[in-house]
Amino acid sequence: MAGSLRDQLLKAGLVDKNKAKKSQHQERKTNTQNRQAVKSGKKVKAKGQDIQQKILKEQRAKQKRDHELNKQRDLEQAKKAMNAEVRQIILQNLVDVPKNAETEYHFTHDKKVKKIYITDEQQQQLVKSQLAIVFFDLQYKLIPDSVAEKVEDRIPDLLIRIKPDVSLDKDDPYADFQVPDDLQW
Repeated sequence: MAGSLRDQLLKAGLVDKNKAKKSQHQERKTNTQNRQAVKSGKKVKAKGQDIQQKILKEQRAKQKRDHELNKQRDLEQAKKAMNAEVRQIILQNLVDVPKNAETEYHFTHDKKVKKIYITDEQQQQLVKSQLAIVFFDLQYKLIPDSVAEKVEDRIPDLLIRIKPDVSLDKDDPYADFQVPDDLQW
């Protein structure tokens, strides 16, 4: 099969004569422009250089995308590991609430008033900040304050702390009328 690639494509019937002429005309035009550019002192880019630069640009873009995807995947894995760690900490340190607990304890979570049933002793511990409430497995559970600090360091959104009112305003007209801690509402 001697002859140019154009001739071979024509014989095989893959290209018609018009496309072959158009391709040949474009090639001559590019060569003429390149010669004129060289004569005027401008740099001429060869086809291979354009393609090579395009390939390099695409490789850099792909590397950047891959790097971002890897970073995102690593963050997701770290988040899953953190969730598993917090879950294990909570499960190991849950305070047992008896099923016959009759004291209702009201608190706010996500701007809504919620309630759990606990014992009187657990209520006193909540008021003194010895226990904390954690939203775990779509339920409210009690955990010791020392464990609550560990959970709060990792995922603070799970924790509901009951903070005692220690600060008293001197100008408060109701300062003499303290609300009892064991008030039921």
